[in-house]
Amino acid sequence: MNVPFLDLAAARAGIQAELDRELLRVAQSGSYVMGPELERFEDAFAAYVGAGACIGTANGLDALHLGLRALGIGPGDEVIVPSNTYIATWLAVSQCGAVPVPVDPVEDTHNIDPDAVAAAVTGRTRAILPVHLYGQPADMDALNAVAETHGLKVLEDAAQAHGARYKSRRVGSDGTAAWSFYPTKNLGALGDAGALTTSDDDVAQSVRLLRNYGSERKYENDIRGFNSRLDPLQAAVLAVKLRVLDDWTERRRAIARDYSDAFSRAGLHVPYVPNWAEPVWHLYVLRHPDRDRFQARLSETGIGTVIHYPIPPHLQKAYADLGHPRGAFPVAERLAREVISLPMCPGQTDAQTEYVIRQVVDLA
Repeated sequence: MNVPFLDLAAARAGIQAELDRELLRVAQSGSYVMGPELERFEDAFAAYVGAGACIGTANGLDALHLGLRALGIGPGDEVIVPSNTYIATWLAVSQCGAVPVPVDPVEDTHNIDPDAVAAAVTGRTRAILPVHLYGQPADMDALNAVAETHGLKVLEDAAQAHGARYKSRRVGSDGTAAWSFYPTKNLGALGDAGALTTSDDDVAQSVRLLRNYGSERKYENDIRGFNSRLDPLQAAVLAVKLRVLDDWTERRRAIARDYSDAFSRAGLHVPYVPNWAEPVWHLYVLRHPDRDRFQARLSETGIGTVIHYPIPPHLQKAYADLGHPRGAFPVAERLAREVISLPMCPGQTDAQTEYVIRQVVDLA
């Protein structure tokens, strides 16, 4: 049997006709930049998250970058980031002229460690940038307590956590969050797309200006801005998918339950979920001491897997100038050697899930 890591065509099969109609409608509308299509999606996504406003951007990295700028982050500032994340989290800090200060994750959850964050605060620290990794919320109450103690800003990287809940509250509902709608995300566009959500009116207005050349009115530029606008075609696609997102999430949760139940019975170590977290399972991640060989053997059986992320940001050439040596963040480096993401898709059949379980149990 062939089980792809993510089958986007299977996932959207039930809504393909509606997507086709919406794409044609917007293509014929004559409105291709900003406008009512984007505003409708922004309103819908803000309501879904439970935030006061949603501001669409061209991609998730821009949402992070512009969000940090709107929070006042600039040259010379320090922003505490996870050592275990995709490099976009760090790049957003660098694009502001600030310095990413990494800390190791909690080994059980792979998410940023609030105690390590508290220990990393210096006189130059201005913000904390936690990531809700794999679709599981970081411990926001603990992180917000550190921020309040030291007068820091918080921007949540929610690129993988559409619909996740922290202590029964949707991620992003209590603060400012940046989102990616990259095609492989739980809520994915047909290309690059992103957004920032917030209930802070000043932050929302600042991002609106920053994404549109610093302009609220045509040919009047209040600040030095950027060009980062969510395309109306992508907004229409996302609006359709948003209506089925919760159904897709429940399917992901069912697959994750089947995986964890079976793997636990087989004595394997399964992802740890705190009792206050309701993940959306953007990724289902196992660890294996001989990960590369394990991945190769799964591939031979027709099972697609992905490694997230094989090289931590502090060991990338792009950040060699920060001088973090190998071994500086041992938890992140250990995860990079051991993690493997199994197939996880709302279009995945029960038979495919059962096949993955059998092969993993046999080969692990």
